[in-house]
Amino acid sequence: MELEWVQKLRSLPNASYLGDDAAVVGSALLTTDMLTEGVDFLLNEVPPEWIGRKALAVNLSDIAAMGGVPTGFLVAAALPHKIGNTVSGGNLPLLQFAERIYAGMTPLIEKYNLTLFGGDTNTWDGGLVISITMLGKVLPFGVFRRSGGQADDAILTTGQLGGSILHKQFCFEPRINEALYLNEHCTVHSAMDISDGLALDLHRLAAESGLGAVLDEEKIPITDDAFTLSKRTGKTALEHALSDGEDFELLLTVPQVEAEKLLAKQPLRERFGTTLYGIGTLTADKKLRLRNAAGVVRDLPLRGFEH
Repeated sequence: MELEWVQKLRSLPNASYLGDDAAVVGSALLTTDMLTEGVDFLLNEVPPEWIGRKALAVNLSDIAAMGGVPTGFLVAAALPHKIGNTVSGGNLPLLQFAERIYAGMTPLIEKYNLTLFGGDTNTWDGGLVISITMLGKVLPFGVFRRSGGQADDAILTTGQLGGSILHKQFCFEPRINEALYLNEHCTVHSAMDISDGLALDLHRLAAESGLGAVLDEEKIPITDDAFTLSKRTGKTALEHALSDGEDFELLLTVPQVEAEKLLAKQPLRERFGTTLYGIGTLTADKKLRLRNAAGVVRDLPLRGFEH
């Protein structure tokens, strides 16, 4: 439903450009993300701290996808009237529950020097809903957009993919520092973060640039968790890497010459412990394809998480 709704909004006469991970308003960046119980987390499976951390981290990831600097945020929460059994055991008083959600945000607030500007809190008979609006600023080097890709650009990602449901969705590190370094030192034609799965998000990026893409399946970095999950689901680890979502790695396109230097020198690994992977190429046609080690090309299924 989300894709169709966004397309409807983009047709409105007073709508700004809605094709990126954050809105650019003058020198400011604005983004918002909402997490809901039963979709993004289960209270009986994760502690409140993890929920708070994830709520803030997904918004930081959007700022990273724009190559900007996060500055602060507003938080709105609809808290359940009654907190059921949590993973920590037993019922929690509502105030203590809210405090623990905020405690989960604190390490990221301190790491990125964020300001809590305000927000709103309410209670209701439903499950926990938490929505954060993140503010950032545009660097002098400009912003990353999804629409700037060029044919023959190399496609890069900042980390391994797949199996995020086992661990990564709550403990991933937003690629803020990596994005800031790339923005200052490299030519990045287009970018976004991988939130709904590599295949689906690459489709979005390529479509905004009016292009297609070929992914080299043997070059796609796959997490150990994707291999573990494949034993339970019957899907291959590659299928998980292509479609699981919530990896929150950066998906970037850069000129081939630039990519060769980045992959050889690995400046992000040296500075932040983050490895860059070259996984494919943007193409002039508008097809999305997957190429195996033997050079056989097939259509790339557009699977991923759709809201």
